[in-house]
Amino acid sequence: MIEDQQLIFSSEDYSLLTDLYQLTMVACYVGEGLEDKPASFELFVRHFPDKFGYLIAMGLAQALDYLEKLHFTNQQLEALQNTGIFAHAPAKFWSLLESGRFTGNVWAIPEGTAIFANEPLLRVEAPLWQAQLVETYLLNTINYQTLIATKAARMRDVAGKDAILLEFGTRRAFSPQGSLWAARAALAGGLDSTSNVLAALKLGRKPSGTMAHSLVMAIGAIEGSEDDAFSAFHRYFPTALLLIDTYDTIAAAERLAEKVKAGKIEVTGVRLDSGDLAELSKKVRSLLPDITIFASGDLDEWEIVRLKEAGACIDGYGLGTKLVTGSPVNGVYKIVEIDGIPTMKQSSKKATYPGRKQIFRRQENSKILSDRLGLAQETANSDEQPLLELVMQQGKPVNPPETIETIQKRTQASVASLPPETRRLNNPIPVPVNISNALESLRLSWIANH
Repeated sequence: MIEDQQLIFSSEDYSLLTDLYQLTMVACYVGEGLEDKPASFELFVRHFPDKFGYLIAMGLAQALDYLEKLHFTNQQLEALQNTGIFAHAPAKFWSLLESGRFTGNVWAIPEGTAIFANEPLLRVEAPLWQAQLVETYLLNTINYQTLIATKAARMRDVAGKDAILLEFGTRRAFSPQGSLWAARAALAGGLDSTSNVLAALKLGRKPSGTMAHSLVMAIGAIEGSEDDAFSAFHRYFPTALLLIDTYDTIAAAERLAEKVKAGKIEVTGVRLDSGDLAELSKKVRSLLPDITIFASGDLDEWEIVRLKEAGACIDGYGLGTKLVTGSPVNGVYKIVEIDGIPTMKQSSKKATYPGRKQIFRRQENSKILSDRLGLAQETANSDEQPLLELVMQQGKPVNPPETIETIQKRTQASVASLPPETRRLNNPIPVPVNISNALESLRLSWIANH
């Protein structure tokens, strides 16, 4: 029996990190003799979050790692048996889980690529029971990281290439694991660094941060001066930014300016975390013209635009709550083919397209003109490029994981390739996604025969 009231888990537990109906479906497939039928499932987004004109695909590296390592331990199987839920499941269900591994193929869009509604981010081709079982985890990692990467890309786009953008969202992320994924996706989406020490070191990066109000308040209470706190922090971290809004931002800046002028301290930069950031930054710049001014405090892409339009003198932004939370990317994972037979869902407002698909992108002078959603067996036209690539074959990754730098450059190029009306924050217009004649013909044929 697995008992852990604190819900502390390791990567080995990920096989059970799924919705119950994935396992009950597998039991049914086994009972009906369908478990090994070749199946194809595609993961895509029907509709964007509000005011999004594109998404940046992210989370593939974690998805492939999960698929490669997927297996059930004896302890996990015993815990499942003890629930009593599977009392009527066939014996082969248990032997399948005990010995089974993911042995399928995966086609996916490279991380950092801009995508649009109804375009598959990935396709799983595997025995039916395997393709079904992995749905929950794939949606979890890809939906969340795609959201964060897209928001990061939008923030980079409006802030400009020279602004310093730091990810500060760990304390607001939905879980410790989520904070690591958020940090990774934010960096891949275009941010410069993260304050999450574990994430930064795991990714081979240097973590970034400033100082806390508590230092100013603690030292100020004991030694009587905010300036004593500045001096103490500067003594140990001479190049770090000073947080100057604990009491009176302008008064702190004036005192620092006097000390700089007298040669008593060298100030690299300051952080503003409250108040009218635009006006405060202008006043601080007049007092300390040669330093970096950094802003934080529930900032998002719209606030960055507002600050720039207000003439704020801000060189960088700390991005937290509104980066790692917000309207979800509502990706879905649907079966599109079973045993070579195309299939589709006809539910109202939730219909899908049948068959295994490919995205054919048409670009000119590095600018996206349109996409064509077609069948996987179709060939690209002379002015098109297929986006879905084979990334896993027979349960093994085709290539080693890409670096964050590689993905970040692809994100930057993807955003730059989008039309202005797709990149804008208000009333964006997504790139047109046309349906190929072959795909539309298959859809109509399927409907006529069902």
